[in-house]
Amino acid sequence: MMATQSAVYSYQFTREISSPRSDLGDCIGGTQSRRSGKEAGASRQHGMTRQKAAETDLQLAPESQIKFLPKAQRTATEPSPAARQGCEQGEWDTKGMELLMAYHQNPSVSLRNQLVKLHAGLVRKVAHRIRYQCTEPYEDLEQIGFIGLIRAIERFNPTQGCAFSSFAIPYIRGEMLHFLRDKSSIVKIPRRWQELHIEGEKVQKQLTQKLGRTPKDAEIAQALEVSLQEWRDSKLAAQNRQPLSLDATVARQLDYPVSLGETLPDTRYQAFQHLEEDRQQLQDALSQLETKTRAAIECVFLRELPRKEAAKQIGVSPMTVTRHLQKGVDQLVTMLQPQTAGLAG
Repeated sequence: MMATQSAVYSYQFTREISSPRSDLGDCIGGTQSRRSGKEAGASRQHGMTRQKAAETDLQLAPESQIKFLPKAQRTATEPSPAARQGCEQGEWDTKGMELLMAYHQNPSVSLRNQLVKLHAGLVRKVAHRIRYQCTEPYEDLEQIGFIGLIRAIERFNPTQGCAFSSFAIPYIRGEMLHFLRDKSSIVKIPRRWQELHIEGEKVQKQLTQKLGRTPKDAEIAQALEVSLQEWRDSKLAAQNRQPLSLDATVARQLDYPVSLGETLPDTRYQAFQHLEEDRQQLQDALSQLETKTRAAIECVFLRELPRKEAAKQIGVSPMTVTRHLQKGVDQLVTMLQPQTAGLAG
């Protein structure tokens, strides 16, 4: 029906153009005198008659004489680029699902490699997003993301009715975040200082090539358009991001390296050394006392025995034990006092 109407309009348009008669008088009627109502009515009747004649001629004319509109004026149009892209995307998704089904039924390295190439865009998409949230290179994030994609391919079950992209993106993003967490430093510094330090290293290389020497901090700060203190703070923070090992060599005495741990004071070890020195001094002083006096002091003060029990073991009376204790303490104070005075001085 639509083709017939188009042919009618096309034929009518062609017949009017080829006819020696024209309706120019109707178009420029404003410049001529007005026609009477009778003449206008006759003109309309004549137009309707011509339209009926055109339809009659069209019905009687053979198909070879029918003229159709040009291709540019047809109502039917070809698919738009967006529609073609949607069709291609649908075919692409179908191919990916077929490969996923085949890999799920019979896993192989070749099928997995095809799936990795097919869905590499997911890795690049996530890597571009995370790249602006950290200071790691894009290439490193991309490589780590492919590990997450492989794990997603190995664990995906196409029979559950879930889209593979929705299943794979958490794996890809998780691998990248785990990589950043493991590589990040224990000491957290402001992101502003991290970016400033990275930019400062680039400027330092450029100034070194330009000046032929190592640039000063003031020159780097001026090139970065920041204050000198801010640049020094960012550089110091970058140096102290990673913890230093206690076994790291910080000095060397002759042929003996001095580690960081040896230069740090240890209060527990120092207290132990002091107690060990006091024990040795007390042991030397006890060895100079009489036998029964030393035995009385060891039983009562070191072994914490009652005086009656100490008297039985020594073979003396409890009163004699008391005398030996008093005598021994006075002697120990006398022997240890010069050493204590020497340490205090």
